[in-house]
Order: sequence, then structure tokens, then C-alpha cells
Amino acid sequence: MSQFLSMFNSVGPAAFSQMACQVAPYFSTINPEIAELRPGHAVVNVPFRKEITNHLASVHAIALCNAAELAGGTMTDVSIPSGAKWIPKGMTVEYLAKAKSNIRAVADGSGIDWSTAGDKIVPVDIFDEGEVKVFTAKITMNVKIA
Repeated sequence: MSQFLSMFNSVGPAAFSQMACQVAPYFSTINPEIAELRPGHAVVNVPFRKEITNHLASVHAIALCNAAELAGGTMTDVSIPSGAKWIPKGMTVEYLAKAKSNIRAVADGSGIDWSTAGDKIVPVDIFDEGEVKVFTAKITMNVKIA
């Protein structure tokens, strides 16, 4: 079991999310909670706050990207073999609708072969409180096996 997954299971979503924001402080700008985390799957909840809105009073594009990268990154970390390393190389995104509520980022890596090195395309979808898909991303994660 990965060290991150062990910590998540030990301390729970709220404390683990605070620790993740200490490791990568920029994530704290969206006040995330990593609600679910297991190999091939992660869910990150982000509360709607004025601080992350744009001039249209909806969640800012970069806040959406930030949530997607946190979901995709934590899911990648707990999915790769022990001793492997990863880094995001790129992200392609689509903004599908205005997000004017809390959001939920879902990373689904269930169809990815995590046992090999190389680029892995990690899909992340973001939904609003009404279950409307407001954003989708494909994050290229480069995995190096030790």
C-alpha cells in the first residue's frame, strides 16, 4: 500500500487533505477535501467560495484545473507501484458549463495500466451540486518505475 493511501486511511479525509495542502501549498487556495482515495479512483470536493470565483460569479477556470490536478495526482500516487515516481506533463481541459456551487472532481484511473512506465492519460471530470458535468480534463502523467 502506498504511503499516501496508508495516511489517508489512518487519519481520514479532513486531516489528510490538510497534510496534502502542506506538501503542495497551492492546493490550499481551493480549500479542498480529498473525500475518496484508492488505487484507480479519487474524489476531491471543493466548496464554493467567493475567493475562487471569476467575473461571472462562477468557479474560476484555474480553480477547476487545480481541483482536477489534485484528484488526478493523488489518484496517480496511490495507483503506481511502490518506489515509482510521477509528474504531470500536461493537461487538456474543456469547460462545459458554469460552476456556481460546490464542485466534485472525480479521477478515474481504473482503465490505466499502472504497472508500466511512461505517459498515462488520467481522466478527471468535475460536477456541480446538480450533478452537471461542468469541466473535463485529460492529464498526462509521466510515470517512472524504480
